[in-house]
Amino acid sequence: MSSPLPTAEQVTSALAGVKDPEIGRPITELGMVKSVEIAAGGLVRVGVYLTVAGCPMRETITRSVTEAVAALPGVSGVRVALDVMSEEQRQALQGQLRGGQPEPVIPFAQPSSLTRVYAVASGKGGVGKSSVTVNVAAALAAAGHKVGVIDADIYGHSVPRMLGVTGRPTPVENMIMPPSAHDVKVISMGMFTTGNTPIVWRGPMLHRAMQQFLADVFWGDLDYLLLDLPPGTGDIAISLAQLLPNAELLVVTTPQLAAAEVAERAGAIVTQTRQRLTGVIENMSYLVCPHCGEQTDVFGSGGGEAVAATLSQLTGTTVPLLGQVPIDTRLREGGDNGMPLVVSDPSSPAALQLVKIADSLGSRRRGLAGRMLGLSPR
Repeated sequence: MSSPLPTAEQVTSALAGVKDPEIGRPITELGMVKSVEIAAGGLVRVGVYLTVAGCPMRETITRSVTEAVAALPGVSGVRVALDVMSEEQRQALQGQLRGGQPEPVIPFAQPSSLTRVYAVASGKGGVGKSSVTVNVAAALAAAGHKVGVIDADIYGHSVPRMLGVTGRPTPVENMIMPPSAHDVKVISMGMFTTGNTPIVWRGPMLHRAMQQFLADVFWGDLDYLLLDLPPGTGDIAISLAQLLPNAELLVVTTPQLAAAEVAERAGAIVTQTRQRLTGVIENMSYLVCPHCGEQTDVFGSGGGEAVAATLSQLTGTTVPLLGQVPIDTRLREGGDNGMPLVVSDPSSPAALQLVKIADSLGSRRRGLAGRMLGLSPR
């Protein structure tokens, strides 16, 4: 005789044994179970919410749900349908993970904060965004400013190596003291992992990491805070807009058309987040011959100017091209050796452009001028 069909309660009980692979808690507790349907022939359909559309653990979750439900008597088959949480559901999940505790206080997001926050973004990888970030930060510090850098590229963290940071964060009471190099304070997920271990996280975990970097790290009274964002407009960019609405965007591109078009999309996010777009930086602009000094446009020309013009038209404000950084093998070597070019050879053509960019940012005095006040007309 065939076993009787399982009930919805039995299926839900079985799903309670399935834990989210990242958070380590049952998916039933996290609100990830969307629906349970049991057909006459014993086929069970389970709807599951993912936190983000591109969830790297979707196959693991699907397999775990299938195995848990299939083990019930009377089940002839399991079909798992994946959906994506709404923004409200994600916020509720984040609140649940905090255990009902209030949002941690981020000093840079307070109206009284005088720290200039620059988020360095790019549309695609490989344009030298991290090299620009560490060199601009080192140039600002060399000019006497108090500077911090957050390596917000959780998956592809590289800032500690490029800045030559060898120390580890130090816990003091409930705060984390960040290590520093070249007078730049730095925090990165690479400081909390062993070796070259990959990080496989989704939206809520990424958001929480950003909160901790901003609220739990003791930065002191910074003049400038730079964030090296991952390429594109994904979870980190969205979390940053929520956590630091006053952050200003710096877009890095290369001269070639393909990179410029993608960079325009990265900069256009400010039309939705209402952040300020400070400028465009063109990296790998040209190659200077070491023998005759002639410039060669290896990747074409005009990409940075085109991005600045398009974003100016899109935002209705003037978005300047802050600098054009030439190709220099020493810039790459400095990143590998932890010695930014602006420190090792500040008179080189690439370093001069990077110092120029830093000067344009550093000339903006600390203050509340130009800050969003959070007011709206009645």
